[in-house]
Amino acid sequence: MIRVAIIGASGRMGKNLITAVNDAADCVVGAAIVKQGSSLVGADAGEVAGVGKLNVAMVDSLAACVNDFDVLIDFTMPALTIENAQFCAAHNKAIVVGTTGLNDDEKDALDECAKRTQVVFAPNMSVGVNVTLKLLATAAKILGDEYDVEIVEAHHRHKVDSPSGTAIRMGEVVAEALGRDLKECAVYGREGQIGPRTQKEIGFETIRAGDVVGDHSVWFATEGERIEIVHKASSRMTFAKGAVRAAQWLKGKSAGMYDMQDVLDLK
Repeated sequence: MIRVAIIGASGRMGKNLITAVNDAADCVVGAAIVKQGSSLVGADAGEVAGVGKLNVAMVDSLAACVNDFDVLIDFTMPALTIENAQFCAAHNKAIVVGTTGLNDDEKDALDECAKRTQVVFAPNMSVGVNVTLKLLATAAKILGDEYDVEIVEAHHRHKVDSPSGTAIRMGEVVAEALGRDLKECAVYGREGQIGPRTQKEIGFETIRAGDVVGDHSVWFATEGERIEIVHKASSRMTFAKGAVRAAQWLKGKSAGMYDMQDVLDLK
């Protein structure tokens, strides 16, 4: 059995992760971590998540459960994720990272951790989204520069990074297929007298409203037609199940940096 630790276990994503791990045939919840000072320290992780008693008491640090897990699933915040990855690398623990909004320095730090342990890092753990990325690469290669590319994403009002990590990854996939550098061709929002659209820009539009779990739409548009490739998530369980699938896939793998395209054999 794969012993999985979940950090941020009392949050919305954390509860979904506990449920997904508990439902997986070859996984068990080995540890559940909440923030220091939480009133839930000592509470049963399963009861908090609503899946019944699991006899796993919530703790407030990775150090407190270092002997209780094989792989950590982390959907927290960039700085904390790097701390957690460094802990895992130092203690021979694998880690699945679904955190978004990492800057270049943080990504470099995660790469350093991957030299010592197994890391799956993806801006979106959904199986459907990762199939969508494959479709986008195929479409971009076939359609080429004659089609304008626009990416529209919507999330709930509490999401703190913009555009979403998934939208950026979609842009990277399309840009790579078209032989472009996203850092040079991305346009984030438009306002005022900006002039006509340039041929090779990739536009991003962001919506933050209500309780939207995650909608992404990529437009390929030219004179006379438009293709839209759309993914809509209606439950966080989609991401949780994908993360558990990544944790299962890591078993027996050597140290290195992997993504969901590796997990799903889409490369």
